[in-house]
Amino acid sequence: MASILALLSSVLWGTADFLGGNLAKRFKAIAVTGASQAFGLVLGLILVFSTDSYIAPNLNWNGYFLPAIGAGLAGFFGLVSFYSGLSTGRMGVVSPISTLSAVIPLSFAFISGERPTSIQIIGMAVAIIGAFCASGPDIIKGLPVKPLLFGLGAALGFGIALTLMAQGSKVSSLLTMTTMRITSVAFCIVLALRFKTVGGFQKSNLKLLFIIGVTDFAANLLLGVATTKGLISVAMVFGSLFPIVTALLAFKFLHERLHKVQYLGIILAVTGVSLISIT
Repeated sequence: MASILALLSSVLWGTADFLGGNLAKRFKAIAVTGASQAFGLVLGLILVFSTDSYIAPNLNWNGYFLPAIGAGLAGFFGLVSFYSGLSTGRMGVVSPISTLSAVIPLSFAFISGERPTSIQIIGMAVAIIGAFCASGPDIIKGLPVKPLLFGLGAALGFGIALTLMAQGSKVSSLLTMTTMRITSVAFCIVLALRFKTVGGFQKSNLKLLFIIGVTDFAANLLLGVATTKGLISVAMVFGSLFPIVTALLAFKFLHERLHKVQYLGIILAVTGVSLISIT
């Protein structure tokens, strides 16, 4: 069950990143992130109140509140960095570097005492390498500074956010993801008031922003639940395969040619997932 939820999370997250990255080519990445997160917050609040899932927050790191705030800020930083990087047109640099975000929660899980089998560890390594390759890396063409920094920023932000999401999900995945959105949206409101702009969106953009926000929220929620159903390390690896989805969508709808290394990456990712699943 955990593996299925995490893989579905990758599908949704990759879709949200594809849509968000394209929209960020026309609007500021921070505006796309903020507006989409607001729609995600609406979904979260609806789920919290319709399922009677509310739990009073406390200032304890063993609860959901503080980890969720940290995850909200880190995730917001990661998304802005990721969308900004994609908007530069150097997806082949930004996307593979961002996949390295899985290293942070993986390391934390191992330090916390998780002990996957040897075959699972091999599968994790193969799957992460596969996701890296499937992103379409063109790093061999050079490392332009701006996309490189955006990629590193995305990896750091996502990695910290994923680690804290897993911590908060021990209490409540839904409240963790909703509190994350409250944090990021509140930050965006402060920025909007400071710069007196909401991004310049038109009504025609709201549907797409809604889809991005809801899809991203659902992806985070499914991954959060997945971390409570099995090994966090396994869930994080499965959840880190989203660049494959982004690359395939770009191939399908933007007619971007897949390189040989991307086909190899997909094969490696499937192989890694298979190795993890057979244990």
